[in-house]
Amino acid sequence: MASSEHSNPANAARPPLRLAIAGIGLVGQRHADAISQVSDTTLCAVVDPSDAGKAVAERLGVPWFDDLQGMILAQAPDGIILSTPTKLHVDQGAACLDAGIPVLIEKPLADDLGAARTLVERAEQANVALLVGHHRRHNPLIRKAHEHIKRGTIGAVRAVQATCWFYKPDSYFDAAPWRKQVGAGPISVNLVHDIDLLRHLCGEIVSVQAQAAPSARGYENEDVAAALLRFENGAIGTITVSDSIVAPWSWEMTAHEYPIYPTTSQSAYQIGGSQGALSVPDLTLWSHNESRDWWTPISATSVPRDTSDPLINQMAHFAAVIRGQEAPLVSGREGLRSLAVVDAIQKSAKSNVLVHLEVADGDGVQANKITNRSQETIETNAKIAK
Repeated sequence: MASSEHSNPANAARPPLRLAIAGIGLVGQRHADAISQVSDTTLCAVVDPSDAGKAVAERLGVPWFDDLQGMILAQAPDGIILSTPTKLHVDQGAACLDAGIPVLIEKPLADDLGAARTLVERAEQANVALLVGHHRRHNPLIRKAHEHIKRGTIGAVRAVQATCWFYKPDSYFDAAPWRKQVGAGPISVNLVHDIDLLRHLCGEIVSVQAQAAPSARGYENEDVAAALLRFENGAIGTITVSDSIVAPWSWEMTAHEYPIYPTTSQSAYQIGGSQGALSVPDLTLWSHNESRDWWTPISATSVPRDTSDPLINQMAHFAAVIRGQEAPLVSGREGLRSLAVVDAIQKSAKSNVLVHLEVADGDGVQANKITNRSQETIETNAKIAK
């Protein structure tokens, strides 16, 4: 991919922002690479208690710390990227906020919806920037898809289909046995990315009905799940996820975003509107040549777009937020909303009932509280059975 669209040589005249990374695994190292390619940022420290983390810090030529608080006291960075295990996000995020340091937290925001809500409210009260690493929103192809949908190119969105199918090898689970446990299935680990994009492109989700199947490999978690989504604008969506299906229909294998994944010519999402349809990420627009009529020819048009690395774009955006030049594209509250939908999918899959997500204060924004109207749904099902 091309270098960041934000890497402007003129930025070199400003003192670079000093950014620290906590958690320097595969994702953390990609963030370090992104920092090196944004002209007004520099990596000032690495926090990672492992020997491997210390070795990476030495290779990068930056100070190494085995705990976050010690690094904050010693380095006082301008911003911190948390790419640590999800269960650590809330406590570490709070430490950053309490120090008044803007923080970019890798998705998902937390492993508990209530704790995530508390963290977001803490950031808002302290007026310290909290961003969530849904980097796909920074991909130019998503910007272009969002632009066409909001412009009305396909008319009113009526339905969306999303597929997230891939096969994780046994070695993936054997290397980290926690991946076999309850709560570590593809609903939690993978689906939050796709849900965030569906919300971004199609609007807020107000209810979900989901089902999941136990792992065919005998693990404690699910290995396939599906959900029916209702959007606030009246559109209906379906989404399926599995880490045990051999298939080409996932973001990773269709977006050409990350070189470690093989690429295909397929797409992962189909978005249908009253005037046309759009497939993503290949950005093909479908419309009838004459009247909207299934007997008239339908044509496909490829939408042109720029190419640049979304992780580099996200890092440049984080720097702009720290400098007060931009508002967060994916704020803590945005990350919280996507997490709330995933939480609703998990609840529905476990209870086999419809789960409603409330709308706050009539502002058209999904609230954090999930209302599970299980009794109402059960009673309805009982009437149908009679």
